[in-house]
Amino acid sequence: MPEQSNDYRVVVLGAGGVGKSSLVLRFVQGTFRESYIPTVEDTYRQVISCNKNICTLQITDTTGSHQFPAMQRLNISKGHAFILVFSVTSKQSLEELKPIYNVIREVKSGETEQIPIMLVGNKCDEDSSREVDASICENLSKQWQCGYMETSAKNNTNVKELFQALLEMEKRRNMSLQLDGKKTRSRFGRDKLKGKCDVM
Repeated sequence: MPEQSNDYRVVVLGAGGVGKSSLVLRFVQGTFRESYIPTVEDTYRQVISCNKNICTLQITDTTGSHQFPAMQRLNISKGHAFILVFSVTSKQSLEELKPIYNVIREVKSGETEQIPIMLVGNKCDEDSSREVDASICENLSKQWQCGYMETSAKNNTNVKELFQALLEMEKRRNMSLQLDGKKTRSRFGRDKLKGKCDVM
């Protein structure tokens, strides 16, 4: 069990090219980068409210799922919560999350029902290229006892909501985002995390 501290560590995992960095950069900096630059590992920090105190949300953006397995296990061991990202345009990217989820279960000794995990289908703005139906993901999220949401880093769809919903899944601490000095509450309950993406 990670120690209680002023840091709350969220680890973003998934195959290469699914938009992990784009989601994190959109959330932290409000920017979107069109070009794909593979990540080895980056850490970003954001101020959040934790048990009515200020603490730091530390977001670790990891490399693609096949590289650096020792680094991946270390990040999982230190993580408090996990975002498992795939692209709705790639069935293969969803398949690559299954061994990652199993590593989380193994490293966290089967405590996954107590650990906030969000399954995220990114690139939902590319609906014409969709390979993964939302119903498959909803069934998988029930099996994994985690939340599910669809996002578009490009269109900024459900990005803030994703991080807020993940924090609200944490039962050991009371946390919420602090954006512009105001606390924001998500519209999503635990059973309503199936955020659909509409192209505006």
